[in-house]
Amino acid sequence: MNFMNKKVFVSGCFDLIHSGHIEFFRNAYTYGDLYVSIGSDKNIKILKGKFPVNNQYERKFIIDSIKFVKECKISNGTGILDFKDELINLKPDVFIVNKDGDSKLKYDLCKKLNIEYKVFDRVPYSNLPTKSSTEIKKNLKIPYRIDLAGGWLDQLSINSFQSGPVITISIEPNHCFNLRSGMATSTRKKAIELWDSKLPFENLEKLSKILFCYDNPPGTKIISGSQDAIGIIYPGINKLRYENDYWPKNIETCNCEKTIQFIEENLYLIPLEPRVSNYDVLKNTNISKQNAKRLAQSSKKLWKSILNHDLNNFGKYMLNSFNAQIEMFPNMINKEIIEKIDFYKKMCFGYKVSGAGGGGYLILVSDKEIKDAIKIKIRRENLF
Repeated sequence: MNFMNKKVFVSGCFDLIHSGHIEFFRNAYTYGDLYVSIGSDKNIKILKGKFPVNNQYERKFIIDSIKFVKECKISNGTGILDFKDELINLKPDVFIVNKDGDSKLKYDLCKKLNIEYKVFDRVPYSNLPTKSSTEIKKNLKIPYRIDLAGGWLDQLSINSFQSGPVITISIEPNHCFNLRSGMATSTRKKAIELWDSKLPFENLEKLSKILFCYDNPPGTKIISGSQDAIGIIYPGINKLRYENDYWPKNIETCNCEKTIQFIEENLYLIPLEPRVSNYDVLKNTNISKQNAKRLAQSSKKLWKSILNHDLNNFGKYMLNSFNAQIEMFPNMINKEIIEKIDFYKKMCFGYKVSGAGGGGYLILVSDKEIKDAIKIKIRRENLF
C-alpha cells in the first residue's frame, strides 16, 4: 500500500500498454493508492468507431499486474464519463488525467463531488521516446484475410477433383481478430516475422510466394493453403483459380471502390466461442468430386454477384459455398456454432464461419445493422 493512503483515480482505454502508460501510472501512484477504470470494449467502439486491439478482460489483467496499480475495474457506463459510477463508488481524493484526456466535463464532475482534479503533462520516462497507442496501431499494418467462398479449393486434395476459385478479401487490422480465427492469423504472424510492421513495396505475386514458402518450410506435413498468403498480400477483392496445384492458375483482382463499399456495408462478423483443445477439424471428412464441384460452382456465382452488387445472391452463394464445405468437413461446425447460426440466420441473406470448429467468427451478409457485430474495412490498393 502507498504510504500516503490517499485514493487516486485514473481512467482511460489503456490499449496496447507501453512505457508512456507505465510512467503515467508511476507518477499517479506518488499521490496515493492508484485505482484504474478502463473503458469497456462496447464504449470504446462507440467513442472511437472500432474495438480496441486488446479486449477489456485482457487489458484489466495487464493493468492489475502492474505494481503501481492497486485495483483495475471495467467501467460500466458509456460516453466520455463512462467511469462516473466507479468514481462515485470509490470516492477518491484525487482524479488524474493526461493533457490529452483533460475535459471540462471531467473537471465539473470532480468539482461537484469535491474531488481534487489534476492534469499531467505527457512526459516520457528518462530517455524513452514519447509513445501513444494510436501511433503504435498506425504501425501495425499487416492485413488479415477473409475467404468469402471456395475455401479449401486451394488444397490439392480438393482442387485435384475439381478446379475452381477461392474468393478472398484483404482486411485492414482495425480490430484485434482472434488467433486461430480462420482469418490467416498464423500466416499473418509469419508476415510480421518477415517484414515487421508493414508490407514492403514489391511485386504482389513475388511477395505472396515468399510468404507462402516461409509459411511452409521443407518438411511441412500439413500445407497452409496459398490463399492465406495471397489474401494478405493482394489488396481489395481477389478471385484465385486453382487447378490441380497448390498455387492458383491465375489471380483476378477487383479494386473498384463501389464494389469494396458494397461488401463493407453489408458484411458483419459475430465472435464465436473458442475451439476446444484437441478438436479434430479433419475428422469424418467426405471429400468427393461432387462436393468439390458444388463448392467451385458456388464460388463462381458469388464472384459474379459481388461484381453485380447483387446482395441477395451474394448471401445465397456464400451460404451455398459454406454448405458445400460442411458436406466435406462436417467438423467445421459444432453444437455451439449451430446454435449461434440458428439465432442469426433470419437476420441475413447468407452466412458462413471463419475458423473451423470455433475460435473465429460467424460472417453474415445483411442489409440491416447487426447489433454488437464487428465491421471490417477492406484494404484499398496502394494503402501501404
